[in-house]
Amino acid sequence: MRILIIEDDQQTSEYIAKGFSEAGHNAEVITEGRNALSHAAGEEYDVLIVDRMLPGLDGLSIVKALRAAGIKTPVLFLTSVGGLDDRVEGLEAGGDDYLVKPFAFSELAARVNALHRRPPFQSETNVISVADLEVDLIRRTVRRSGKIIDLQPREFRLLEVLVRNEGRVLTRTMLLERVWDFHFDPKTSVVETHISRLRTKIDKPFPIQLLHTVRNTGYSLHAPH
Repeated sequence: MRILIIEDDQQTSEYIAKGFSEAGHNAEVITEGRNALSHAAGEEYDVLIVDRMLPGLDGLSIVKALRAAGIKTPVLFLTSVGGLDDRVEGLEAGGDDYLVKPFAFSELAARVNALHRRPPFQSETNVISVADLEVDLIRRTVRRSGKIIDLQPREFRLLEVLVRNEGRVLTRTMLLERVWDFHFDPKTSVVETHISRLRTKIDKPFPIQLLHTVRNTGYSLHAPH
């Protein structure tokens, strides 16, 4: 097994690398975030062990960038940031498992082995369809009833989040985090403005409404029941 350890604490990284090397695995260590992203994106690894707090680029951003690029290498977050919200954030960013420091190497090894035993990811479809709306995630194109719809990059990202969560209600806070990467309320109408623009483009020219406002809650994209 080839393992990339992304960890800036020398004592911790050496301890982990030694443990996996003694077990017969190839364990590499990178201590800086941007360098780690380059390696993880450009080479083949079986599992990534990622600390969240890193110089250059934090672990959460590394994993988000990998997932956005379509790289499905299993990721285990190994970090001292261990609150419930932190664990949820790590998993929603694309992590597959989350282990909080201090840790026992035996548990770390068992979790890494479990990730490695998982069946390989099947290729994710490039096109997500909701009724007659088609969103091509690779070509970054949108069609409805065969008609091409021109979206700005942020509008496309908003639509992508909505179609990936078809039928779910996404709150304003959730959209601020997932589309704009805001982890605070900017006290602006940016969400409402972009929802209005998106609705004008994907809904108003067509007879069936797909983008719905759920009063006092958020927004949902789905075909009428």
